[in-house]
Amino acid sequence: MNIIICGAGEVGYDIARLLSDEKNQISIIDHDEERIEQVSNKLDVRTLIGYASHPNILKEAEADKSDMIIAVTQSDEINMISCQIAQILFSVPIKIARVRSEAYNLKEWKSLFDAGLFSIDALISPEQEVAKSFTRLVAVPGAKDLISFDDDLVRLIEINLADDCPVLNTPLNQLTEIFPDLGARVVYIVRNEIGFVPNKLSEMQSGDDIYVMAESNRTERVMSAFGKETARARRIVIIGGGKTGIRVAKSIEDNEPQSIITLIESNKIRAEAIADELNKSVILNGDALDKEILEEANIAQADFTFAVTGSDEINTLSSILAKKYGCHSSAALLSENRYSPFISSLGIDAVVNPRELTVSRILRHVRKGKVFQVQSLRDGEAEVIELEAIETSILIGVPLRDKPLPDGVAIGALIRNKSVILPTGSTTIEVGDRVIVFTKHDLITEIEKIFSVGIGFY
Repeated sequence: MNIIICGAGEVGYDIARLLSDEKNQISIIDHDEERIEQVSNKLDVRTLIGYASHPNILKEAEADKSDMIIAVTQSDEINMISCQIAQILFSVPIKIARVRSEAYNLKEWKSLFDAGLFSIDALISPEQEVAKSFTRLVAVPGAKDLISFDDDLVRLIEINLADDCPVLNTPLNQLTEIFPDLGARVVYIVRNEIGFVPNKLSEMQSGDDIYVMAESNRTERVMSAFGKETARARRIVIIGGGKTGIRVAKSIEDNEPQSIITLIESNKIRAEAIADELNKSVILNGDALDKEILEEANIAQADFTFAVTGSDEINTLSSILAKKYGCHSSAALLSENRYSPFISSLGIDAVVNPRELTVSRILRHVRKGKVFQVQSLRDGEAEVIELEAIETSILIGVPLRDKPLPDGVAIGALIRNKSVILPTGSTTIEVGDRVIVFTKHDLITEIEKIFSVGIGFY
């Protein structure tokens, strides 16, 4: 594909990196010469200096020959205008824009984009995605991450295994013997920062991060089997009252009405404004790194602390302090990956990365086939893809054992007529099934071929 990326910031760079690795033809535009130079030095992509909303720059990027434009600059307006110009002047088929401002994302203005007034095929709000992620953690506080599929029929749960996990050193094929009603399968294991798709004889070890595909109604059973608490978080402390903090608080208020929320904001004027905006949350003005303000928030009795300030450092430190002073679980909003290798050892239970969430939403529109959802994992190391099986796929109508998948790929679950099937070797995929595939990133192209058209087409 020929793809134009507008914006060479963190998201733009990550998208360019992933898609150029897949042999797409990438052009990236940014008015910042230093950013463009950094991209040129690291990636094999075409770079242009200028504003993506300028027609001459889009023409120079050969927008008339492009299949897609992805607008992720720091300006919502430039992103929207770039997509509009790409459609009107160059007829670019697919247009994706990141729009962060609350002013554009309010429900009352939804018709602005639905009515076709703007030529945008996909509108992405990182703050909304972040709020959804934190809200999901409230329901499963023992998880490092949780991704739901098909109206939450199936979940992919990331779990860090502690020394007290009851199934350590147990071959995976024995899990169903030990827990016949588990309704789950392990699709990926990360050990010492190296990830692999396990086989039936693989064993789990203390310190492993595992990814478990599970029927949603079996979540509590799954968490218990791996030694994690299952109680829903009720007392929530949110650190940071910016756009993200407000979104998270509102989302929990709406989706978890039994929760008791305390929000800490360091800016007094901002704290007062938040108090008028939130309905049920208690607002405290103070420094979340101050023991006294944490005690005022009753941190020792909190089930979960969400640190969502604009600073990775503050989010990391406040999450550590929250655990030190008695909070049961903590999660941090981290835009960079510099702390990722140390998160578990620091005592932080979960991390939400807005960049990774934004990239995932974009990848959904890049992947070939009838794709419903894509989630990029571990800085692009792997992906989980929810797609529909079509009649030309080589997997249709034959037992999975007769069509072995490449090493590094696992089919986590099938959804057929709203029923969940955890596949075995005898399972047959039917046309119309929703298939949830876990794959290493370097196998994406092969997966697209397998699920798109039969071998005779190549």
